[in-house]
Amino acid sequence: MKNNRIKTTRRQGFTLVEIMIVVAIIGMLASIAIPNFVKARQRAAMTSCITNLQQIDGAIQEWAMEERKDPGQAVQYADIRGYLRNEVVCPAGGTSFEDSYRLTTVEAPPACLRVPAGPHAHKVAVTVMGDP
Repeated sequence: MKNNRIKTTRRQGFTLVEIMIVVAIIGMLASIAIPNFVKARQRAAMTSCITNLQQIDGAIQEWAMEERKDPGQAVQYADIRGYLRNEVVCPAGGTSFEDSYRLTTVEAPPACLRVPAGPHAHKVAVTVMGDP
């Protein structure tokens, strides 16, 4: 007698439900990761801009000391350009110094024109000599 077995072939692969579950999990992970990435990018831009503002302020103070300028004396980028190592531009979209930062006087801290206010404002903390 012959052995009459029914051969069943089993397909290798994923079902539609399995693929949909994987896509849903990836979507959930992306919805968690993308806002955190945006916040991290904003914080990095803010930190970089504040570092630039501190370098600019240091350049202003050095220029004022060497040139014997009074605290109320006006200052421009052309005055301090030689005291900065590199081209200083705000990472939040600036293309040049002029559209990134504002200089007024020796005593006033430089200001960012790109993100001047809000929770991620680019501002230098002003400290007075003798304050902790």
